Amino acid sequence: MPRPEKIRLGEILVQQKLLSEEQLQFSLTEQKRTGRKLGRVFVENGFVTEEQISGALAKQLNVPYINLKFFNINPTLMRLLPETQARRFRSVVLEDRGSTLLVGMADPTDLFAYDEVSRLLKKTIELAVVNESELLSNIDRIYRRTDEISDFARELEQDLGDSVVDFGALTTNAALEEAPVVKLLQSMFDDATQVRASDIHIEPQETRLQIRFRIDGVLHLQTEADIKIAPSLALRLKLMSGLDISEKRLPQDGRFAIKVKQQQIDVRISTMPTQYGESVVMRLLNQSGGMLKLDSIGMPRAMLERFRAIINRPNGLVLVTGPTGSGKTTTLYGALAELNTLESKLITVEDPVEYRLPGINQVQVNEKIGLNFARVLRSALRQDPDVVLVGEIRDQETAHIALSAAMTGHLVLSTLHTNDAVSTPVRLLDMGVPAFMVASSLQAVIAQRLVRMICESCKEPYTPTPSEREWLKSELKDTVDQREYKHGRGCSHCNGMGYMGRAGVYEMLEVTNDVAEAANHRDPSHFLKVANEQMAGHTLRRHAVALVVAGKSTIAEAMRISNQFDD
Repeated sequence: MPRPEKIRLGEILVQQKLLSEEQLQFSLTEQKRTGRKLGRVFVENGFVTEEQISGALAKQLNVPYINLKFFNINPTLMRLLPETQARRFRSVVLEDRGSTLLVGMADPTDLFAYDEVSRLLKKTIELAVVNESELLSNIDRIYRRTDEISDFARELEQDLGDSVVDFGALTTNAALEEAPVVKLLQSMFDDATQVRASDIHIEPQETRLQIRFRIDGVLHLQTEADIKIAPSLALRLKLMSGLDISEKRLPQDGRFAIKVKQQQIDVRISTMPTQYGESVVMRLLNQSGGMLKLDSIGMPRAMLERFRAIINRPNGLVLVTGPTGSGKTTTLYGALAELNTLESKLITVEDPVEYRLPGINQVQVNEKIGLNFARVLRSALRQDPDVVLVGEIRDQETAHIALSAAMTGHLVLSTLHTNDAVSTPVRLLDMGVPAFMVASSLQAVIAQRLVRMICESCKEPYTPTPSEREWLKSELKDTVDQREYKHGRGCSHCNGMGYMGRAGVYEMLEVTNDVAEAANHRDPSHFLKVANEQMAGHTLRRHAVALVVAGKSTIAEAMRISNQFDD
């Protein structure tokens, strides 16, 4: 392919009527003032999109434009260019065509980059235009730290040898950043952040140390290393979180904060003695991402409107239920964010405080000193709050105080571990709470789960199996065969999983007069009958199937979350 000619981006966009002369002149002035790239100025001012710039360049140069979102990148080919050069020249190797290589470039008019990439690859290159943001996210994903983690683990093994190392001295060592254990941990956190892992599991086995990441609710093996490095990793993490490094026989909990790629990450750490050493599990909480708003958690529009109306009432108890890791905290924090105004006082009682929210008084429960949910809640109610969030109702005493507060003019938000919305009032009664308190104070119960969403880059049609067809029939009846279904084939974007990201599925039991009267009834089966009638057509299963029919999730995922609450 001939070397591209140097062309002016602004003139091309004006010629193709994507940009006006006035916008070009403004952008040129802005470019001189700020020193930013002209294309970035165009996009940031909303004059054109990245796709329009890439399309215009491709048209002018008569080369293809490739949308990397739907291109299955080959990691081996991509690594033909070292990461530093790939970032510097905004380039990615896409295809091996025998005598030539297809290379995607964000700016194919950069002649220096073209020459350097040709020299590095030692092959004739053909050009394609790609979006810069998609190119950078692919570079972040493909040049992951997996190999580096394994290398650092091996380096740490060699450092340890067979001798005993005083890792306590590492804290005062001037060359701390060079210590293999520190480099290993840094790489591990970098990689976990890159792949959106929620947890890191460091698990000593009989002969190997296993490191796994939980991504979208599922554990994936990250790497395996020599068992010799397990004590030093555990010790270093204990030092970082202020735990007792001499105590290896009892479980410990702590937390620390790290900065990874300009993101503030809070890490909750739990250690536990196992047969072959201390197992360490870390929950990663990204403080830089900002809290999800209620609009973006995936709740159906009609349900969201009702939920908003309920949380804006001056008093009452609102419960969110579901298993651990089902997104309950996200829903409650979304509600708090909407209620957080200068006119209202908000207090949370949590174990632990997961996200720090500005303008809200957050209290951390500490059972060791007797600071339990009930005790903090009693004190919180003497602080004249308008809204109180109780992290979890675990016992009769906490339930009683929460319901009493809801009866005396406070809005109380909390969570409870039940399978679905209908069984929640019954669970409160089982805990010994009087029926009249449940009937008069409970306003609504939301039950929720998280389902994995199909990767948009490798989504393709799917034919249900006979058992899946039968399962779908319960919701879709005779329309099962008239619908189209999708699944993810697995690609480089989703690490071969076929899924990318998760969304909530919800059901809401609103405690209307009929439901409240039924809750006062002596026979729990009468209440369940009335509540189920109100919930008809608005269940967790129905919402999950709706996501399947919309092509957003798979039948397998809908069946998986349904099995969690189906008898």
